[in-house]
Amino acid sequence: MRIADVLRSKGHTVATIEPEATVAVLLARLAEGNYGALPVVAGGRLAGMVSERDVVRELHERGAALLDSAVSEIMTTVVATCTPEDGVSDLAQVMTNRRVRHLPVVVEGELRGIVSIGDLVKARIDSLERERQQLESYIAQ
Repeated sequence: MRIADVLRSKGHTVATIEPEATVAVLLARLAEGNYGALPVVAGGRLAGMVSERDVVRELHERGAALLDSAVSEIMTTVVATCTPEDGVSDLAQVMTNRRVRHLPVVVEGELRGIVSIGDLVKARIDSLERERQQLESYIAQ
């Protein structure tokens, strides 16, 4: 199964944030959408990722003053990405090795979607269920 298959079922809509937005705005957006991370987009291009973990680490270091800081100050700029052609099982390994829970789907620099570790687990479970049903059907014949 490919990432394109995952996006086909979950959709291509991605909530994003701008690098100049404040951390307070970021927290509101994360809470409103129940997101764990957001891609940071500038000029239509992926500029980074920012997660709840990024906020917590910086909040510990800088205190409440962080809330008025720009997202660009805390975002990760070296971002692991994937393409629609990548395989689900390969990306599960990438996420595990890189210790990330979200991968932006990028085509020619343009953000086309995002997949989470939960999306990949769901895709794998769905695949196993289809295989089980096929085997049961085969045995019943």
